[in-house]
Amino acid sequence: MPQISFFYGIYIWMNFADHQPPHFHAWYGDYKVIVNIKDGIVKGEMPGRALPMVLEWLEDHRKELMERSAMPLCLQRTGRKPKRVSHLTKLNHLNNHGNVY
Repeated sequence: MPQISFFYGIYIWMNFADHQPPHFHAWYGDYKVIVNIKDGIVKGEMPGRALPMVLEWLEDHRKELMERSAMPLCLQRTGRKPKRVSHLTKLNHLNNHGNVY
């Protein structure tokens, strides 16, 4: 499963040619979640500070992720690996002291 992004210790992986609905996997330490790209439904558990960052990243990249989920056959035929998705560039979950909450 290719890693498509990494930010704040969170790894994002996505299988192309995987089962429906379109989704990605996020790992943070020993925690893992599977996130539905269309509706943001989360399966699994992740610490409170990490999950909001994953969901914010999803909101920032939903359109790109949906496009990527629709192109697995093209990638398989050419043997090309998918391009990485940019990391979380802004963090709305910081308090005034720069701490994640």
